[in-house]
Amino acid sequence: MSNEKSTLPPKPEKLVAVKGMNDILPPESARWEWLEAKVRDLMARYAYRNIRTPIVEPTPLFVRGLGEVTDIVEKEMYSFEDRLNGEQLTLRPEATAGVVRAVAEHSMLYDGGKRLYYMGPMFRHERPQRGRYRQFHQIGAEALGFPGAEVDAELILLASALWRDLGLQNVRLELNSLGQPDERKAHRAALIAYLEKHIDLLDEEARRRLHSNPLRILDTKNPAMQSVVEAAPRLIDFLGEESLAHFNAVKVILDANGVAWKVNPRLVRGMDYYNLTVFEFVTDQLGSQGTICGGGRYDYLIEQIGGKAAPAVGWALGVERVLELLKEQQSALPSLAPDVYAIVPSTAVLPRAVTTAEQLRRHGIRVQMHAAPSLDGMGSMKSQFKKADASGAAYALVFGDDELSRGMVTVKALRDGAGEQTERPLESVAQWAATLQSTR
Repeated sequence: MSNEKSTLPPKPEKLVAVKGMNDILPPESARWEWLEAKVRDLMARYAYRNIRTPIVEPTPLFVRGLGEVTDIVEKEMYSFEDRLNGEQLTLRPEATAGVVRAVAEHSMLYDGGKRLYYMGPMFRHERPQRGRYRQFHQIGAEALGFPGAEVDAELILLASALWRDLGLQNVRLELNSLGQPDERKAHRAALIAYLEKHIDLLDEEARRRLHSNPLRILDTKNPAMQSVVEAAPRLIDFLGEESLAHFNAVKVILDANGVAWKVNPRLVRGMDYYNLTVFEFVTDQLGSQGTICGGGRYDYLIEQIGGKAAPAVGWALGVERVLELLKEQQSALPSLAPDVYAIVPSTAVLPRAVTTAEQLRRHGIRVQMHAAPSLDGMGSMKSQFKKADASGAAYALVFGDDELSRGMVTVKALRDGAGEQTERPLESVAQWAATLQSTR
């Protein structure tokens, strides 16, 4: 026996995904597709059109748009320097700023307002937990170029319609108005004066933000500060006639459409670009990650990033949170099963079986073809029927030599009337497909 050391290369280390950036695998991916299809259908009914912006944007876009003293900009952004040209870039932490950049860059409002929607991944560097990931996904709707309260209400109605289409229950709507910059300035001065009198009760984060972004202190989750926050001056008490009229107009339209709401005077949202209407859809079934959708009006953002001033309003929902809530509520989910599983006893009948499967697919029938488990053949009929049953298919099509010689195929029911077998002419496949679709 040789004493020489093995010259085999070391086994490569197994690589895994970055923590908080998750693979979405079947069958879970089918739930995502189902949700996305529901959204696309709904957006078309409201005349919103799809926009797709880059995942990577210039870092100044988010610093200028979201605000320097926000959790996202200060702590959570994945920012880096492009080694080719030294450009400062960031993986998008949210999509609104990118949509606004695209609208301004391409002068999309030259012929009037635009209703847009998007879907895609966002990135924030934070501790992964239920409903909060480093790569997460959002679906959003943005209406740009429209100043009226009716568009604020339209977007809220759009989100409410989505919950209805998805079958979600117990999602409540909270509203507030942040008014206009001069009103916020007056409130800010009163708020700072109030908080300075209670500075001993503020935590370190609140003290740091006291003079840079005091409004965000109202959004604290620190239980020890709740009494201070509750007694703080309310922004809504500083609103002028026009801001109040805008807010009331939103509420009137929601009332007329049977959408329940509650004013939350402490609702401020996490980004600096909001004014007038802000809102959140909240649930109690997801613990601390209870906000599944939020948004509001941002009339000054386009100008902030260098575009021509234009009003805008929008919202974004967290895809992972919505899907998690669907699971919690055990809502009806899409069927992942094929309609038909093709049983292929031998390789000799494969051409006829594949041709029939293609005909069925052209008529909208979902067909799973049995595939050879090895080079030795198609496998036993028993093992094929086991796979057919495990697939969840409603029917098995058996392409036996005898049936095919007579121009027939055997149809076996695997679910309703399980075990019932009939023979059908291969030439009537299209007619049978239409019948199958009508009973799906």
